[in-house]
Amino acid sequence: MRREQELPTVADTQAFGRELAQLLRPGDLVVLAGPLGAGKTALTQGIGAGLGVPGPVTSPTFVLARVHRGGRVPLVHVDAYRLSGMADVDDLDLDATTDEAVTVVEWGHGLVEQLADEHLVVELDRRDDDVRTARLVPVGPGWEQRLGDGAG
Repeated sequence: MRREQELPTVADTQAFGRELAQLLRPGDLVVLAGPLGAGKTALTQGIGAGLGVPGPVTSPTFVLARVHRGGRVPLVHVDAYRLSGMADVDDLDLDATTDEAVTVVEWGHGLVEQLADEHLVVELDRRDDDVRTARLVPVGPGWEQRLGDGAG
């Protein structure tokens, strides 16, 4: 899988998420970083589709976390935007589902990394021409190995 990708459309972002989902397994933590409108929810929708979870995957902004079951692996989708620190993360009790599910956290950079020894950061951005970009940043040797040389 390429570590850097241009995503001109929402459909491209979702397709990238479906491709990424093929690498994901129970216990994985994926941290989505990037500004508002960079494609975090669209990417998570693609991950959900790739995992085979039924029903829509929508931003959990107001409920903070949603669990989507029924796919190859459950998907826990978290929006950490309104969380103020580690105590708020602990209150969500994500540890209860971390081992059995893929946990995708929007706005979680600097807050949720302690949930797993290794994790994948997906840095998303939106250029001035409205094209989104994604960069995969593996944290830990397991993710390095899964992504392979992934240059480009």
